[in-house]
Amino acid sequence: MEIASVIVDVPAKQTDRAFDYLIPEQWWGTIQPGMRVIVPFGPRKIQGFVISLKTQSEFKKLREIIEPMDLEPILNKDLLDLGDWLTENTLCFKIFAFQVMLPAALKAKYEKKVKITAGVEAADLSETLQTLFENNPIIDWEDALNNGVIPLLQKEAAKGKLEVLYIVKEKVKKKQRKFVRPLVSLAELKDEVVRFPAKAEKQKLVLSYFINHFEPVELRQLVAELNTTSSTVKALVEKKLLTEYEMEVYRDPFEHRTFKRTKPLPLTNSQQTVIGPILNAIESNRHEVFLLYGVTGSGKTEIYLQSIQEVIERGQEAIVLVPEISLTPQMVNRFKGRFGDLVAVLHSGLSAGEKYDEWRKIQRKEVKVAVGARSAIFAPFENLGIIIIDEEHETSYKQEDMPRYHARDVAVERAKTYNCPVVLGSATPSLESFARAQKKVYHLLSLPNRMNNQTLPSVEIIDMREELRDGNRSMFSRKLFDMLKDRIEKKQQSVLFLNKRGHSSFVMCRDCGYVMNCPNCDISLTYHRVNEQMKCHYCGYESHVPKQCPECSSDYIRYFGTGTQKVEDELGKILPEARVIRMDVDTTGRKGSHERLLTDFQNGKADILLGTQMIAKGLDFPNITLVGVLSADTMLHLPDFRASEKTFQLLTQVSGRAGRHQLPGEVIIQTYTPEHYSVELAGTQDYDLFYQREMMIRKTHHYPPFYYLSLITVSHDQLMTVVTATEKIVNYVRSQVSKDAVVLGPAASPIPRINNRYRYQCLIKYKREPNLTKMLKTILDQHQKDTKSGLLVSIDVNPFILM
Repeated sequence: MEIASVIVDVPAKQTDRAFDYLIPEQWWGTIQPGMRVIVPFGPRKIQGFVISLKTQSEFKKLREIIEPMDLEPILNKDLLDLGDWLTENTLCFKIFAFQVMLPAALKAKYEKKVKITAGVEAADLSETLQTLFENNPIIDWEDALNNGVIPLLQKEAAKGKLEVLYIVKEKVKKKQRKFVRPLVSLAELKDEVVRFPAKAEKQKLVLSYFINHFEPVELRQLVAELNTTSSTVKALVEKKLLTEYEMEVYRDPFEHRTFKRTKPLPLTNSQQTVIGPILNAIESNRHEVFLLYGVTGSGKTEIYLQSIQEVIERGQEAIVLVPEISLTPQMVNRFKGRFGDLVAVLHSGLSAGEKYDEWRKIQRKEVKVAVGARSAIFAPFENLGIIIIDEEHETSYKQEDMPRYHARDVAVERAKTYNCPVVLGSATPSLESFARAQKKVYHLLSLPNRMNNQTLPSVEIIDMREELRDGNRSMFSRKLFDMLKDRIEKKQQSVLFLNKRGHSSFVMCRDCGYVMNCPNCDISLTYHRVNEQMKCHYCGYESHVPKQCPECSSDYIRYFGTGTQKVEDELGKILPEARVIRMDVDTTGRKGSHERLLTDFQNGKADILLGTQMIAKGLDFPNITLVGVLSADTMLHLPDFRASEKTFQLLTQVSGRAGRHQLPGEVIIQTYTPEHYSVELAGTQDYDLFYQREMMIRKTHHYPPFYYLSLITVSHDQLMTVVTATEKIVNYVRSQVSKDAVVLGPAASPIPRINNRYRYQCLIKYKREPNLTKMLKTILDQHQKDTKSGLLVSIDVNPFILM
């Protein structure tokens, strides 16, 4: 008797465990862990994941599995174990942990078919199957079930002769093209051609084509090549001389692009020193985490490429994560150029179908390298040799909904399974990673100089308060305006960067730069237009908007906020001759537009590239000699303890876009708080000093990396219900944690109401709390059982955004 433990697709507290199902006899030996199956659950039929097999169950009456959905497991052993780890570490439901690992195409309603693998004939299959596949290389799963041939199909699939297609309704269809091939032997074709009457010359033409090329050909190609019509081909199909069938072709997001093959570049001495320990870890199959800390333009990518080369030569595989925004064509070109078709690329710019096809290339072992945004960490490889995370400080590596994982943690966990190295690369590492490297938990590798020892660009910080005092009210300081004009005359290019992350309006005095802060939290108050109030989003402090600046009594006290369109309009007024390309959410919404705009800029069709976040990273154009940052400090005043860190990282990254080649680069940073250490030190690109200053502040205020954080958010449509529930939770937490932990709350969330639901939160800062996970689970369990009250509780064990 075979029994399967199945995790069913019902995300709820009561169903968050394995259910036992009997495996009907015809599928003994067929169903394996990691496969999806359809099971009866109550009155419904739903999908589930088999996590293990056993021979007995403590339950008497078991229901039977209805049918398998896969011929081969879609989650390998490593990913099944990772599912357990994710569930434990992010406190999510097991079903969410499995679903996050699959491409979207596998999460929908499906029709299933079984087809003969390309290049295999029906005659190569066992007798029973020959009759099934005789007239059609693709059969419905239903037919296979009705004929009871699943075990036979499986044997053939294991030999690579058959495969399952998921024809997904609404979501993704496999891309099919019509092909034609001869149905009779070559000799018979030759006999037939002779018999054909003279007037059937079109049909004769097609037959003679097949006599010369006795192999399948795509219908489109055949019709075009012979200048005939598909009805001619149809006539021959009816005469049973040819057969038409559909065959799958991969959707290739890069099919019309050729990649110039590149060779490994000779490494500089410092690159050699850095790559040594990585190659050493690869060769000795040793798990180690490296932090590759190299200034912008120091050649980190080449180190990635050569480490991967080594891994591929050893017959192993590699995963490379890059932040969503810097998945620019440039990054893809570098990997495709070096490794050609061995690379699969997964990112949000692809259609669901393209993503699915890329994922299947990995699953079928047709590629060796997966490059993608955070979800690529779950690529179904089975022999990993290295995992690389570029720009490891990026916040986009953290997923904000269930399961709330951080790709860096998943990478380290997966690498342990395979005993392979992880390389975290960044010019501005996150404080957590750098602190771990200082404590020797990570192995620090440094590249302090740019390639060919170019100087880092000279950075000038402009105090916008001075400009205002001198009567300049525009967004551009006079210095930046003159330099933009100068670059246009010299036919060089400039990048203008608008830091749009500080969209929450803060109030600031334009004379002395005073910003209204919360007296208890050392964080700026947020301006609420509705009742002209200032609020702290951490502890709930409130005050009115002052009419005059409390510091210098000036009347110039205003709230701030500006957009790229406004900047573009102003550029049009003051520099009408400048050709501007604007890159923001509005202009890059359509598929491929990101790439098109960058290509235009590269080909010199514009003088100025104006944009937000997305232009800060990974761009490498030889002609950029000026970078202007219009508003360095909007982000500093966000209610977020990582604000200074993010500002420093962003300014450093943006400055790194200038002067990467022969021409020297200059950077202008405009700010109203030039004395803030994160602006000042980004100017000198002094990460080490920034690290020391910021660590002191983090220590004083009990923030990571000195403390861990957990955030509990409670929401309900009645304000009083939320407040009472959050108070209860906070009291329970206080009673369970040690006296070293800091428990803040209950306080309104920074966004206190979303969709008419009030939100309150409790923030826990702690060092060592062995019972924490158990306690948080208890809180979740309490509230998930009680769904009737409408109270929602969510927990983020390592929050990146405290909004």
